[in-house]
Amino acid sequence: MDPVLSAAVNTHVNAAKIRSQSKSNLALAFVSLGPERKRDITVFYAFCRVIDDIADSSELNVAEKRVRLQAWRRMLGAADADEPPLAHDVRRLIHKYSLSTDMLEEIIAGVEMDLSISRYATFEELRVYCYRVASAVGLVSIEIFGYRNPRCKEYALELGLALQMTNIIRDVGKDLRDGRIYLPQEDLARFHYSETELQDRQYSDRFVRLMEFEAARAREFFSRAGAALPAEDRRRMVPAEIMGSIYRGLLRRMELDRFRVFEKEYRLSKTEKAGRIAAQLLKSFLNLPRRASV
Repeated sequence: MDPVLSAAVNTHVNAAKIRSQSKSNLALAFVSLGPERKRDITVFYAFCRVIDDIADSSELNVAEKRVRLQAWRRMLGAADADEPPLAHDVRRLIHKYSLSTDMLEEIIAGVEMDLSISRYATFEELRVYCYRVASAVGLVSIEIFGYRNPRCKEYALELGLALQMTNIIRDVGKDLRDGRIYLPQEDLARFHYSETELQDRQYSDRFVRLMEFEAARAREFFSRAGAALPAEDRRRMVPAEIMGSIYRGLLRRMELDRFRVFEKEYRLSKTEKAGRIAAQLLKSFLNLPRRASV
């Protein structure tokens, strides 16, 4: 076997350990699930983490990353020699929930875009990336959460776009250090803010207006997600609603602070996250209708 491929498939991955070690908001959202669905979403989350870590690895070159990602594509459909236990667990999920392997491959294709694309000319181009790395994750997640109304798929799609746009706003400075600019070039031009200024981390009124524009786009996606959420599936979608609440709070914090993303790493405190989780759980218990919130 190819030595790079061998390294990929011989890496034993414990899904629960990955989740416990992560500070991800996605992991926090699992608190609302019962034991079986929590175990299953943990497996799916571990899959997402593993392929994301492959794409972000500083120890692998691009060719090695592509080989490892291709190995995971194969393992979605059939057992591979010396594969990690996680691969078997993911295939079990595919069978149990009748998951589309195409959707899982979309997620792989999304992280793979980072291997060759560092700029996006238009939002329509960026939307493809956001769909793959966020909306596709949501579309798989709701199959594990369970739902009745097919409109939940629209909810997952729009919420994924909202979450990813919030990530992009938050990580402008970090992404610059990695040589990536996710802000569409057409948006920079709209506000007469050049890539050179962005590279130089020039904080100006034009930059703030650019960020306000992107934040408004994220809020529009949050609004569309809220409008698409079927009343009969609110309780089932509590994990997604928890994530949405945390990210809306994060977006609001950046807006109030006028997007000082070059100098700050924005996050909510554990207390703030706990409050938002508790609020969503209470809404679910009382079966309250969803309202727009910060």
